[in-house]
Amino acid sequence: MNKYLIGAVALAALTSCKNDQEKTQSLAMKYPDTKKVDTVDVYHGVEVADPYRWLEDDRSEETEAWVKAQNEVTQNYLSQISFRESIKKRLTELWNYEKIGTPFDEGDFTYFYKNDGLQNQYVIYRYPKGGDEDQAEVFLDPNTFSEKGTTSLGGASFTEDGSLFAYSISEGGSDWRKIIVLDTKTMEKVGDTLKDVKFSGMSWKGNDGFFYSSYDKPKGSELSAMTDQHKLYYHKLGTSQSQDQVIFGGTPDQKYRYVGGRVTNDQKYLVISASTSTNGGKLFIKELDRPDAPLVTILDNFDTNTYLIHNEGSKLWLVTDYEAPNKKIVITDFSNPTQENWKDVIPETEHVLSPSTGGGYIFAEYMVDAVSQVKQFQYDGELVREVELPGVGNVGGFGAKEEDETLYYSFTNYTTPGSSYLYDIEKGTSELFRKPAIKFDSDAYESKQIFYTSKDGTQIPMIISHKRGLPLDGKNPTILYGYGGFNISLNPSFSVTRAAWMEMGGVYAVANLRGGGEYGKKWHDAGTKTDKQNVFDDFIAAGEWLKDNQYTDTQHLAIQGGSNGGLLVGATMTQRPDLAGVAFPAVGVLDMLRYNKFTAGAGWAYDYGTAEEGKEMFEYLRGYSPLHNIKSGIEYPATLITTGDHDDRVVPAHSFKFAAELQSKQSGDQPTLIRIETDAGHGAGKSTEQQIQEWTDIYGFGLYNMGYNQLPDVNKRIKM
Repeated sequence: MNKYLIGAVALAALTSCKNDQEKTQSLAMKYPDTKKVDTVDVYHGVEVADPYRWLEDDRSEETEAWVKAQNEVTQNYLSQISFRESIKKRLTELWNYEKIGTPFDEGDFTYFYKNDGLQNQYVIYRYPKGGDEDQAEVFLDPNTFSEKGTTSLGGASFTEDGSLFAYSISEGGSDWRKIIVLDTKTMEKVGDTLKDVKFSGMSWKGNDGFFYSSYDKPKGSELSAMTDQHKLYYHKLGTSQSQDQVIFGGTPDQKYRYVGGRVTNDQKYLVISASTSTNGGKLFIKELDRPDAPLVTILDNFDTNTYLIHNEGSKLWLVTDYEAPNKKIVITDFSNPTQENWKDVIPETEHVLSPSTGGGYIFAEYMVDAVSQVKQFQYDGELVREVELPGVGNVGGFGAKEEDETLYYSFTNYTTPGSSYLYDIEKGTSELFRKPAIKFDSDAYESKQIFYTSKDGTQIPMIISHKRGLPLDGKNPTILYGYGGFNISLNPSFSVTRAAWMEMGGVYAVANLRGGGEYGKKWHDAGTKTDKQNVFDDFIAAGEWLKDNQYTDTQHLAIQGGSNGGLLVGATMTQRPDLAGVAFPAVGVLDMLRYNKFTAGAGWAYDYGTAEEGKEMFEYLRGYSPLHNIKSGIEYPATLITTGDHDDRVVPAHSFKFAAELQSKQSGDQPTLIRIETDAGHGAGKSTEQQIQEWTDIYGFGLYNMGYNQLPDVNKRIKM
């Protein structure tokens, strides 16, 4: 028995002490008045009204007043839920444990990231290489960047000798960053602070300067105006940013939306990737020791995803999905690196490959039904061994420098907090390095993977986690989570917020939908453009499976997803309003006719297509666009929309317009609320306090609208 589940907080369970046949009466709702304007767009001869277009102006006083009014209504509603403080208390207790990353060496020091428990941001510590962690001192503390804790550390990059450190910061969660350089010995700032940097890494050329990427600052709002011409720059230390040289991009004959540059570890080459969308791209390489060296093409089309993983002199190892949807590793030579000269080193298999390197080896991580398998190879492709992992779950960090003899990796799953392991590269043995001291009894919970049948007969995997012994009586509060897009895989990982949900007797189910990357490029493509409906069908089928197999019922089922997953929830609830009792669309892409008009949205066309492509694509998008499929006279689920006022990736106007439309047409008593976090973006920038409060509100709203007036003890329902 888990002692932490007993007592007054007992977040516990969500059954008993109520009549399951009686849904709690909704709190009285009165929404702010949202004006309508006479705005009409014409697509291929078809008129489409957009009455809430004015909410797209994130700089207007009207929009600001609307946000304030909506937040007041939402907070008034949430404040009346009596058990909300109990949820917050337990979330805070669970959150408050020491979190330490794996150490890494740079120059004369060993560094690691650490959070004492409730700190807003992780702190970077260091101690002399070869020393002991007890000698550690603070190197950089992002908690000092802002009073509210909403300025976060973005990317970080050391020079090869560790003497210089470049790092980027995000203010209020924006994707626009600043880059600062420190001398790691003196801790003094070096040169100017670079501003207006977006979607960028930092890659050093010796100690003289570094490459980074950005867009021209857009006209109009920096949080919503289009940014679709990405460029690679070189910044020489000691010079002004205005003098930074454009290395690639910005030519009128070719528009690239995503450009990146990386210097090889031996400082011999600059490798440049250039894409027009989030999938596929060109690849170039350039010698760095010759100022007049030409740019050499490795790949000159947007049809595949290819990148450099390793080089030895002129020999180049590439990871590619060219003629290999699940990816493979090939070798070529700088003298003639194009596709016809590639030779397979590690051929494609039936499982998706995600490799890394370290200690003179390739570590090939394979995704087998969404869980990790790792194999160690020589650089010539000879198999050394399959790495024995601590269990069934997800690993990360199988990478190190070429001269390293050991490496660290992490292991986690839905019921196991992330632990780190030390791996002997030559011996192939692992030992536990650090296990977090969290007050959560993993042994009291279980995860299992099932496969269910989608509408067209495709088998879809889903992992279901909950407390052991939980009865399958069709009454368990359940969250069904999904994403289904952009080749992104949902792998098992531990989350404090999900742990709290399971402590409350909740079921947490994650469906690995088409559109994701779990089964490679074919799986991804099967959920894009005019096949996007497959993703929604997969999600709907997951909800039906959970109900058919007595995990839950409609009243006790909540659907949840963020970003592209917010689109998933919005499309599902408008197509099947009877599927779930609660819906949580977060930072969602909800206006499919205009998503490409904002920030970098045009780059998502590989997955979505655009209304401008042709009438067929327009009709398809309009057919599922959540904003355009809300109908009067329909009872939609109780809905809590969440977004951030500084989200400049999926602009909050998507959520604003969706909320206004849903509030105007909801025919049932279920509430339709929007929660707009201030000084927060698409995901970054939220302080720990903000995150805890947001999850408190989500769980409180969900449980209340599932019919719960209190949080009784889950142990009363468990077979002990």
